[in-house]
Amino acid sequence: MSDRELYCDSCEGVVPFEAPPCVDGHGADCPELVCTGCGAAVLIATFAFPAPRVDHRRGTTRRPHRRAA
Repeated sequence: MSDRELYCDSCEGVVPFEAPPCVDGHGADCPELVCTGCGAAVLIATFAFPAPRVDHRRGTTRRPHRRAA
């Protein structure tokens, strides 16, 4: 089990959270955490964002597209 201190809405304060034994095989990186004070469960979600595209053309500037009236 791993311990982290997080804010608990039920306890209204920062308390230790621990990861229960994970049946999914996450080990210490299990996204499910349980408050040691009141037993409230929290799911920590992680997101992977793609790297932004970089324009390799240097020295060129883009002008806004103009429309004919």
